[in-house]
Amino acid sequence: MSSLRLIPTLQKREHPLSSPDRQKQLLDALPGPSFEETVAAAGRSPLTAGGIEVLQVNVGKRCNQTCRHCHVDAGPDRTEVMPEEVVEACFRLLEESDIPTFDITGGAPELHPRFRQMVVRARALNRRVKDRCNLTVVALPAHADLPEFLAEHQVEVVASLPSVNTQQTDAQRGEGVFDQSIAALKRFNEAGYGREGTGLVLNLVTNPTGAFLPADQAALERDWKIQMKRRFGIEFNRLHTLTNMPISRYLDWLVESGNLEAYQRRLTEAFNPLTLDGVMCRTLLSVGWDGRLYDCDFNQMLESALPWTIFDATPERLASRPVATGRHCFGCTAGAGST
Repeated sequence: MSSLRLIPTLQKREHPLSSPDRQKQLLDALPGPSFEETVAAAGRSPLTAGGIEVLQVNVGKRCNQTCRHCHVDAGPDRTEVMPEEVVEACFRLLEESDIPTFDITGGAPELHPRFRQMVVRARALNRRVKDRCNLTVVALPAHADLPEFLAEHQVEVVASLPSVNTQQTDAQRGEGVFDQSIAALKRFNEAGYGREGTGLVLNLVTNPTGAFLPADQAALERDWKIQMKRRFGIEFNRLHTLTNMPISRYLDWLVESGNLEAYQRRLTEAFNPLTLDGVMCRTLLSVGWDGRLYDCDFNQMLESALPWTIFDATPERLASRPVATGRHCFGCTAGAGST
């Protein structure tokens, strides 16, 4: 694989300030009810899975960006990459089950040496494939044809962009990221993504750039569609709002800026029991780069692993498992929900 052209960005921390155990301790020490107590009070305890509709595979922590909010703590100098035997085990589970969606994430998932092979193989199994794309990866010479490749295989692109504001995006992701992201979105449009009648889905994901909750998703989507079309001629299908999870680098920032207690209180007070039907952990199985299994990508980063690995996973064993929860789960259940 060719060397990465790095995005000018924030100073890289080799690790977050807190280990996964320390992060949990910080959240548990905050005032207010636990997530488990809150779910029980809503008459919804215990929270359990309801089948597996998505096999989400985190293929590693290598990325061409170093984002301030990144819960994966990904970056250009991370070396964790999913090995061959774990990739093969993921496909064994996919082949032996009827899991309809194969969701590839990272890091920048396209940097995995077998990314394109995984796409082709999953599509050959007639599975819906999603690529969690950071957009700027298209600027790397080795990935310049990514929009055309993904279009050829009808892969759904889930592209992250914090804001339609240049300064806000660059403050969170690094200088020049906004302009590179816009250039990449234009390339995806040229390949047919986001255009009516093509069937090529381009969804954007935005997250707040401070210690607050996302705005109303429907209203924000309308505004984004108007702005992106008028300013850049860009079209996309849906906008999804994502609440920042108080873990990893974002937790670091909350602690350093003195916002942790207020932000956690905001999440807790916004708890909506109606969101429990749609939280990702109930229908998703998350596979770490090393083959360990989790209820969701956020639990993966907190190392709250299931008692099985991808090597002994069966749909029957995992379909109705109890879900591991913690204080960070308020992030997925606040307001209209975030998943």
